[in-house]
Amino acid sequence: MSQKILMRFLRMITLMLGLSILTFWLIHLSPIDPVNAYAVSDTSMSQEQLEKLKEYWGVDKSPVEQYFSWAGALLHGDFGMSKLYRVPVMDIIKSRAMTSFALMGTAWLLSGVFGYILGAVAAIKRGKLLDRFIKWYSYVLVSIPTFLLALILLLVFAVWLEMFPIGLTKPIGLVDADVTWADRLRHFILPALTLSLLGVANIAMHTREKMIDILNTEYVTFARARGETTWEIFKNHGFRNSIIPAISIQFAYFSELFGGSVLAEQVFAYPGLGSTLTTAGLKGDLPLLLGIILIASVFVFVGNFIADILNTIVDPRIKRGDIRC
Repeated sequence: MSQKILMRFLRMITLMLGLSILTFWLIHLSPIDPVNAYAVSDTSMSQEQLEKLKEYWGVDKSPVEQYFSWAGALLHGDFGMSKLYRVPVMDIIKSRAMTSFALMGTAWLLSGVFGYILGAVAAIKRGKLLDRFIKWYSYVLVSIPTFLLALILLLVFAVWLEMFPIGLTKPIGLVDADVTWADRLRHFILPALTLSLLGVANIAMHTREKMIDILNTEYVTFARARGETTWEIFKNHGFRNSIIPAISIQFAYFSELFGGSVLAEQVFAYPGLGSTLTTAGLKGDLPLLLGIILIASVFVFVGNFIADILNTIVDPRIKRGDIRC
């Protein structure tokens, strides 16, 4: 296990290195000039001031020099200074991370619980109307892009029914001291619901297939012959043999969860890491963009690593090396 952890850690380092180089390369290939993007908001700047700004930000150097300068600072724990917000990148990430992690954590938990329940019910009612409805529901959700579902929920519940606010994390015009938990909850529900609904389909269909395999085993047939009810079969055999693979799938969902949060935060103007990532990319704020990408890569890596550990527990062949993971 220690060797496995070490190998995963080395993979994470190479992943972060590759992502940082790729991001640097793509940003420098893009037509976005961070100095010009910044100067749009301040039309009084002269050409001489723009040149000084380029020198101050270090963008007058070659891409290779810029990368090694950024990487050297990163090795000392310095993520750099945001060109857009003019504050340390880590301060921005800290202020936005809890908002995003609360959103993704809630969506991850709700989608896992409801997805597992729907998958188990569909397997138990296999071939019946309820099973067909759950499959249809899952296929529809898989086919709908995140931004489209977010727009539909926004249009129905915020515009037509006026049950929830259109976006943001608090009412417009209120300072943080005047915002109640009820206000934050009302702004939180629609983004969380969007991510939760999208995550249900994956876990539901996986659980359904796994549960059907369990219900077709000989020991379940023997349990039925002994007179066990459907609930007893699920409790004694189905649940314990399907819950860990379901949790493993749910941890592997971290990458899709973060990607979905980027789009959901944009639609609902939710100030988290996802919307900040988009803003940094459009404005050419390279230090902020790289900082969020590295944090996101660690987040996804941790999810995949936990999924690998759970798979090792479920299937001993992985631990013995019979199956490469």
